[in-house]
Amino acid sequence: MCGILALLLADSNASANLELFEGLQLLQHRGQDSAGIVTCGPKGRFYQRKGNGMVRDVFDQKHLQNLVGNLGIGHVRYPTAGTSSHSEAQPFYVNSPYGIVFGHNGNLINTQEIKNYLDFHTHRHINTDSDSELLLNIFANNLQATNKVRINEKDIFTAIKGLYERCIGGYACVAMIAGFGIIGFRDPYGIRPICYGRRETIKGTDYMFASESVVLDALGFTEVIDINPGEAIIITKTEITKSRLIEAKNFAPCIFEYVYFARPDSVIDGISVYSSRLVMGEYLADQVLKKCGNSMDIDVVIPVPDTSRVAALQAAYKLKLPYREGFIKNRYIGRTFIMPGQQMRRTNVRRKLNAMALEFADKNVLIVDDSIVRGTTSKEIVQMARDAGARKIYFASCAPPIKYPNVYGIDMPSRQELVAHNRDDDLIAKEIGADVIIYQELDDLLESCKKFNPNIKSFDCSVFNGEYITGNVTTEYLEHLENVRNDVAKSFKDTLHSSDTTDLHNNFGFSSKSQVKCGSFWAY
Repeated sequence: MCGILALLLADSNASANLELFEGLQLLQHRGQDSAGIVTCGPKGRFYQRKGNGMVRDVFDQKHLQNLVGNLGIGHVRYPTAGTSSHSEAQPFYVNSPYGIVFGHNGNLINTQEIKNYLDFHTHRHINTDSDSELLLNIFANNLQATNKVRINEKDIFTAIKGLYERCIGGYACVAMIAGFGIIGFRDPYGIRPICYGRRETIKGTDYMFASESVVLDALGFTEVIDINPGEAIIITKTEITKSRLIEAKNFAPCIFEYVYFARPDSVIDGISVYSSRLVMGEYLADQVLKKCGNSMDIDVVIPVPDTSRVAALQAAYKLKLPYREGFIKNRYIGRTFIMPGQQMRRTNVRRKLNAMALEFADKNVLIVDDSIVRGTTSKEIVQMARDAGARKIYFASCAPPIKYPNVYGIDMPSRQELVAHNRDDDLIAKEIGADVIIYQELDDLLESCKKFNPNIKSFDCSVFNGEYITGNVTTEYLEHLENVRNDVAKSFKDTLHSSDTTDLHNNFGFSSKSQVKCGSFWAY
């Protein structure tokens, strides 16, 4: 899962750098592995800064000052395809044709087919294992086919349509063409989110694309609109052009955005994340009553901060139980779900959370979390509650059991790493150390979102039901994913890359800590 941004300011003398930086900080929850910004300045020259780490670690004041230009794109990443190598930090860049910078959120399921096409038919070199680089090169090759000195909006739409026809998966993308403008588009199923907004100034209208509406709200953009499935938006300094390039196959946004990934103050596809989580809490309370019956002996409801707070509060209200903050969070530790490796997740849970004995001692507690994925975090949380004196622990998940890998950009690749795989509720409770486990029903989860936008008839729920909306996901493909993406395999690949100091960093072959000119491209 990643966060993407693109910004075009009406004032050609203004700098996009600071707002891109602030926007990436607002999207930090979507990726903490790497961050990057590329801006476009006078004469179409690109200026870049990217690298591994949090946004605050990658950029300082000097770096931002060197990012010249009134338009640019930004990216925060955690890897689902490829590795954590610094060479895979985005945005990516190709100089031909026209100079294109590209950022992507999501995942492709036909990467090998695309690699073969780019290798044998277009003779384009792919330097990383990232499918984002594949998308960029397909787009660039389609533009190259115009064989024109200067392109127009029609040429770009044609290139994106060709990309839709070749690339299968879930993806939201932003691109920037030197001296031309910024572009945003979304996969034909609308699995991954992207929206845009406008801001009126005395110099004209500013535009921004973002993964979540919270960025646009915070930076003063209004009239926020979600890009439709199969739609592309081109924004230049003179106009905005839209085109629905391919009919939506079956509009199915990822349900996990509402459960976990998105900030509660975001609105995605007309659905308030906050409101949907309130309803999830109500439905979860129904499951608690159903599970416990008349013998319910819960004393207090305690959320696992931060994502589950909204649902836990509403569940407590419906159950007529006190809501308490029993876990205190260290806000300077990243989200454990998106940390690479089981050992790192396990270690950081206790660094991230501290259980207050005042709220746990000699009580039967209902702990509410947004979901249970590998069970690593849940197991540590349950043990922390017991260490703090909890007498009995009910553990409730706002999401149904996660039993299948995700192939559209969420790091849930290996079935063997999922705690619900081949386990019933009793076995899961035993595995994480809880007395009782309570899951949300899938129909209730879907209704929590559908009620706020009845026009959306379905969601991608593949991690719960194993039904992949794009098709083309075979057993062999899933087995291949498990072999290359489980924690052991990723750790091995990252070890190899971390020791490779000649890894063509940033796609060029220089360190992001130096300033090097490469054609019309400056990197800092």
